[in-house]
Amino acid sequence: MERRFVSASEIEGFECDGFVIVRGLFDQDEVTRMRAWTDEVQAWPERPGEYMMYFEESLLEPGKRVLNRLENYYPYHRGWAELLDDDKLKGRVGELLGEPPVLFKDKINFKMPGGDGFKPHQDQQAGWGTYAPYFITALVSIDEATLENGCLELVAGRHKEGLIGEEWTPIDGSALSEESFVPCPTKPGDAVFFNSFAPHGSKPNLTDQTRRVLYVTYNAASRGDHRAQYYADKRKSYPPRHRARTGQGIRLSRLRAGFATAPGLLHPGNAHSEGVFRTPDFGLRTRRWMSAFGYKRTF
Repeated sequence: MERRFVSASEIEGFECDGFVIVRGLFDQDEVTRMRAWTDEVQAWPERPGEYMMYFEESLLEPGKRVLNRLENYYPYHRGWAELLDDDKLKGRVGELLGEPPVLFKDKINFKMPGGDGFKPHQDQQAGWGTYAPYFITALVSIDEATLENGCLELVAGRHKEGLIGEEWTPIDGSALSEESFVPCPTKPGDAVFFNSFAPHGSKPNLTDQTRRVLYVTYNAASRGDHRAQYYADKRKSYPPRHRARTGQGIRLSRLRAGFATAPGLLHPGNAHSEGVFRTPDFGLRTRRWMSAFGYKRTF
């Protein structure tokens, strides 16, 4: 595949570390547009069946409901859709994959003041293997991400080991020490491309500044277009707050592990999955999943 966007050294670094940092990928005018688009979608009302808005309780102001993330906005915002399809992201991902990519997931993590962090994890742990065997995510900083407001932290080289631990289970200290996570502060317009086996996480934002970050995930087009199915599954198993069951007053916030998808999904290669998405112990698996990753009841 002819390379137009990614240098040989970037490909070498990506293959060696599992991620590559591209400073200043977007210029100031582009960052200004992204910030305007982010303000627009942040102000959207919650709408069942469309984009998906998730909230959490502020760590700085108990009882205050703050926006945690927005997903599935791609069909509803032309500016973001054009950016996600542009070569600056999609073209680079294609060259890192070695073949044309297709969009799998679109997300903005807001991490407002008081927003919680994300436990160490690999994206592939969240049952993504049900859809495709490998993904690449592009992170783009909308605001500055610092040590203080919870920038991305990555572990280099461990992606080569495949899954570390088990699916649906947090990475514990016996597998990866806290010291192995290297903070990756980013300025607005900086980008980080990382593969779905690269361990990562982040700390809470206990400052008074927002830390809004774009996360866009692609898989090889040869592996199929799974975006619609992914969000259909997610809407069933992890609905936004306005879709949660209200009869018992349940309000589920979010997975602090940094990923949230269908808890009942099993990897097709799992000997116990028998090639199906749901299992008879779905409810039990879901409760254990909630407990392991820090689900909490909120208002």
